[in-house]
Amino acid sequence: MPLYVYKNLSTGETFEIEQSMADDALTAHPETGDPVKRIIQPVGIAFKGSGFYVNDSRKGAAPKKSSDGGTTKTDSKTSKPSKSGD
Repeated sequence: MPLYVYKNLSTGETFEIEQSMADDALTAHPETGDPVKRIIQPVGIAFKGSGFYVNDSRKGAAPKKSSDGGTTKTDSKTSKPSKSGD
């Protein structure tokens, strides 16, 4: 069964209660009877594998490092000098 976090509106304390998902939210503290409110907690997400980051999804878009430490173009085209008369 899931744990739900509640906040006591009178004292500000937070506490956890194990409840079924089908149960209604508590409106009063089970021991003191003070009014309470359910706090929504963020869910933890773990991204595993490739493709979740920008650098994973675009293969070949970034310049590759050459063995001498410089960068090389990923294009396979060779550049030719342009003619000024064309």
